[in-house]
Formats: sequence, C-alpha cells, structure tokens
Amino acid sequence: MQGYIDIHCHLTGDEYAPLGGVDGVLALARENGVERIVCSGFDLASSKTAQELAGRYNEVYFCVGYHPSELNKYQDGDLEQIRMLCQDKKCIAVGEIGLDYHFEDNPPKDMQRDMFIRQLQLAYDVHLPVVIHSRDAAQDTLELLQAHKTLLGNGGLMHCYSYSPEMTAAFSALGLSFSFGGPCTFKNAHKVVESIARIEKTRLLSETDCPYLTPVPHRGEFPNHPSMVRFAVAKMAEIKQIDEIEMKNQIRENAKRLFPRLHEK
Repeated sequence: MQGYIDIHCHLTGDEYAPLGGVDGVLALARENGVERIVCSGFDLASSKTAQELAGRYNEVYFCVGYHPSELNKYQDGDLEQIRMLCQDKKCIAVGEIGLDYHFEDNPPKDMQRDMFIRQLQLAYDVHLPVVIHSRDAAQDTLELLQAHKTLLGNGGLMHCYSYSPEMTAAFSALGLSFSFGGPCTFKNAHKVVESIARIEKTRLLSETDCPYLTPVPHRGEFPNHPSMVRFAVAKMAEIKQIDEIEMKNQIRENAKRLFPRLHEK
C-alpha cells in the first residue's frame, strides 16, 4: 500500500525533544504509513539543516529558501549558497518563499516583493518548482505571480492555503497546486473546506506545517508531527466525497508530478 506524503513540515528546531527528537518523530511517521516527508527551509541556516536531515534519513527530502518574515537575516551571498543547495538531488523545490504582511514588524513590503521575485527567478534558473507562503497578502501575491508567470514554468505550490475559495481559480490558472494540513480539520474552517471542494483533486497535496497547526482530534497538542498528516488526508477525502485510500494515492500522484525529485531512487 502506498503511503502518506507530508509535503511541508519543519524538523530543524528542538520542539521534538519530548518525542525523542527527529528519530522519534520519524519512527512515529513510519508506524503511521508516512512515505515521504519534505522539510522546508526558511532561511539559509535552516535550509542547510534540512539538507543534512535529508542526507541522514531516506524518507526525508527538503526545500530551500528565505521565508519573507526572515529576510532581516539575509546577507549578501546567501542566495548563491541556496542556489548551490538546489543541486542536491533531494532538494525538491525553492521554498518557502513569498509574502507575509501579518505582523507590523515584518520586513518592509518592498524588500519582501524584491526577494520573492529573485527567488522565483532562482527557481526558474535551476529548473525547480516553488513552494509559496502567503499570509495577509493575497492580492499582492496574486498580482506579483501574474506579472512573473513565466518564472512559474516548473510549477508551484500554495502551501497551507487560507485565502478565499474564489481566489483558487486565479491561482489555479497560473498552474499552481495547493496543500492543506491541520486547519482543514478545524470546526470553523469554512473557507478552507470550500476551497478544497472547489479545487481539482489533481491539484491537492497534504501537509502538516509542523510543529504547529495540530489537526483534530489532537488539536491543542504540541508539537504536531508528520504522522498527523493522515487526518488532513481523511478530511480532504471526506470533502471530495472519495475514499481515503483514493485520496492518499491521488496526492501521491500529484506530488510525483509536481516534484519529480521526490520519487527518484
């Protein structure tokens, strides 16, 4: 039987000590049928650590990039180092990159937009998809992507999608896919549920974004971890009115198509 895929998580912190660290987390994932886990970088240091984890564990892959909220750490030359990390065969994408306007003390919007474009260009140059983070910046994200559509030639993922169901059509028109995690299981997640209902099942992927956003029935527990991805898959299957195994296998095929390196031997 084919396993679950956690297409977006964070394993580079120390939050997993109560579970036995990364070793314990991955043991739980294997016990619960998780086949592939993608550890996302959010700055240069975490991208390097994600690469180290992917080298140590067979089921772990990674992506590299600068999260918009972390850009104050950026130093000249960091993008060239990220470009070098992209040559690793277990690096499946450039990400997570994008725009985040949520907090007042986040980096300036102009800086965020400039670095988003530069990282889209980097991904295009190295022939990799992008993993996009966007928070409280829906219109700017859409307009920027529309203006630079040619840079999405290798595909892309709107991770942890939380905008309106109506906007899914515009992002889909750019060839983007969408991943969902714990929030789709929350009681009042009406927008997320309607978004999943509208999106073609061939564009859906599953994630945890752990250590946060733990799904129901474990909501409130910390840390979240990749074995919990099964609850998001079950909820997506319910919304799409298909069997959970069919949903799981569909997600696997979607991931294989969008991220070819994820299934290379």
